Amino acid sequence: MKILLVGSGGREHALAWLLAQSPSCRALYCAPGNAGIESCAEIVDIAAEDVDALVAYAKNNEINLVVVGPEAPLVKGLADALAAENILVFGPSAAAAQLEGSKGFMKDLCKKYNIPTAGYERFSDLEAAKAYIMQQTPPVVVKADGLAAGKGVIIAQNHDEAIEAAAEMLSGSSFGDAGAQIVIEEFLDGEELSYFALADGKTMLPLTSAQDHKRAFDGDEGPNTGGMGAYSPAHMMTPELEQKILSQIIEPTIDAMAKEGCPFTGVLFAGLMVVDGQPKLIEYNVRFGDPECQTLMVRFKGDLAAVLRACASGTLSEMDGQVGWSEEPSMCVVMATKGYPGSYPKNTPIKGIAATFDVQHLTVFHAGTAKDENGALVSTGGRVLGITATGKDLREAKGKCYRAVGLIDWPDGFCRSDIGWRALKAADEAA
Repeated sequence: MKILLVGSGGREHALAWLLAQSPSCRALYCAPGNAGIESCAEIVDIAAEDVDALVAYAKNNEINLVVVGPEAPLVKGLADALAAENILVFGPSAAAAQLEGSKGFMKDLCKKYNIPTAGYERFSDLEAAKAYIMQQTPPVVVKADGLAAGKGVIIAQNHDEAIEAAAEMLSGSSFGDAGAQIVIEEFLDGEELSYFALADGKTMLPLTSAQDHKRAFDGDEGPNTGGMGAYSPAHMMTPELEQKILSQIIEPTIDAMAKEGCPFTGVLFAGLMVVDGQPKLIEYNVRFGDPECQTLMVRFKGDLAAVLRACASGTLSEMDGQVGWSEEPSMCVVMATKGYPGSYPKNTPIKGIAATFDVQHLTVFHAGTAKDENGALVSTGGRVLGITATGKDLREAKGKCYRAVGLIDWPDGFCRSDIGWRALKAADEAA
């Protein structure tokens, strides 16, 4: 297959890295890509949300499969536009992408089909939102309805904070149009995990779990980010818990979407809270997470290109037994630019990545990187590198990641030093 991968982040570098190794992949292109992706794919200078240009490129270059990395082009209708030209696409239609594009849509679907989630109400009027907030017991969770790059969630510790968050969202000052509607929901006190499954509209193929670290600083302190690190599989995952997630949440969602006339194809990423052993759905994403994707791809066993094609073509049932996972756990430590998730400098020089090549079973996935006019590596974004490793256990994987961090010469970068802390603490307690 000739494959076009859409996106430019660490998730896309991880996908490109594995797709390039797939026996089913004859040629790989990436639009718009980054400085790391160019080592495994031909870079195409088209923005990820330029739907018309992407469709024209796929047509003109006889692309057999388009793999869409980020959520924004999916919500915008890229999959629909490609399907209209009979081009296979891995990713949901705009209607199905509402599972991520509208938190209210997702919550209403859960209510209608009895999928376990936190109690909630939707608002576009501030006075009504205030009245509801005052009835809740803090903490109160306030969410922008639309896409907000993983940052549209405020966990308010008291009523005043919740009202302030609601007011800022509804005024458009914090998340623009994404906050024109908000969801206010009960706070679930438990441990969070991520679970991934593929769907082709009718068939579901379970993948595996991960645990993300959203806060900027050690000890889960500081502002929410798009994710500062992850590891896979999640430490609390058991066969019993996985079966509950599949039977109570994932499978009913896929059935519900078909009944609603918008069958889901692509990857379904469930953000879950486990409360007293019971999983509850916090949110859905309609793409691989970042940095969770990096931890999944280094553990994946199989022909990724063939699996994604089966997903896109409605033949996922033929992939039974074609996907496996390394027994070795993996970890991804994100190096971000100092100042992230607030304002941060760009075009700061990054050196020393070649020094990490000696660390076994470790890959540095690029996110916000580019080459300057002299061909030197520079930062272009908030989250810039994903240092990803596998090990015989999580402690070994962590040691490799942080050894590599120490080899990278980037004074303007920072990372958390405690990725995987919950899993390691649980392992110590079990010992």
